[in-house]
Amino acid sequence: MRAIGWVLAGLFLAGPPALAQQQMASPPPSAFAPKRDLAYGPLPEQKLDYHPPVAATRSPPPLVVFVHGGGWERGSKDNATGVAKIRHFTGEGYAFATINYRLVPGATVEQQAQDVATAIAWLVAHARELGFDPDRMVLMGHSAGAHLAALVGTDPRYMHGQDLMLDQLRGVVLLDGAAYDVPAQMAAAGRFMRPIYTKAFGSDPARQRALSPIAHTAGPNVLSFLILHVRRDDGTRQSEALAAALRAEGSKVEVEGFEGRGLRGHVAMNRQLGEADYPATAVVDRWLSATFAPR
Repeated sequence: MRAIGWVLAGLFLAGPPALAQQQMASPPPSAFAPKRDLAYGPLPEQKLDYHPPVAATRSPPPLVVFVHGGGWERGSKDNATGVAKIRHFTGEGYAFATINYRLVPGATVEQQAQDVATAIAWLVAHARELGFDPDRMVLMGHSAGAHLAALVGTDPRYMHGQDLMLDQLRGVVLLDGAAYDVPAQMAAAGRFMRPIYTKAFGSDPARQRALSPIAHTAGPNVLSFLILHVRRDDGTRQSEALAAALRAEGSKVEVEGFEGRGLRGHVAMNRQLGEADYPATAVVDRWLSATFAPR
């Protein structure tokens, strides 16, 4: 468990209905430039960056929405997204958005999940002007961001609170998260991590359960998940447990482990995803291609 503590410690440093694709014209060349610090809500933290594909596409491209990590209390789109992701996914012809959200202790984890859903709703509402296909979106998160992405993908109250349905997300990609079952994570936490979890999830078992994605897998859920983890016991155990619970309710789930332990492996999955020689890049590419294929 001490290694897990170093993992998160390292990270600390570190609207309208969707438009059908055929109704959307390809965006003009002027649209193919990054748009940064776009406000998706009235609060200072509610900002996102939008990166269109590197080259113009014949039809509006799919969108990958990224949620950064940082132990629920640190990190931002500016320091915890990973440059390789942006370069790679926009080079593959996808649009890419990375969001900020309010942080603990100034906000609750419930509010953080709502910020994720609010950002998705704002992107859907502005899909035409940004130039992506709102019918082909995937939510991706790393570490604490993986927990939030999993929560939004399994507990419908967050998307429903923005007049969105879970099936408006084609899928969810989870990058080395572990708090999919919060009570189990807290029970196994060591002296370093327990205060961090308590700050985020409190001491009420009912609230801890409500903030556990695994507690919401009875459905409805997003229908496709890719769950990746490095070789650490808690991440492996919780990834497999979440996958089994989702499969039991009909979601299509792939789980894959990669070399790397402790802080180094955990950070590498975030920073190196998108690099051609990082093994997880090919796995994510294959999954995205299949997930964004015409239904």
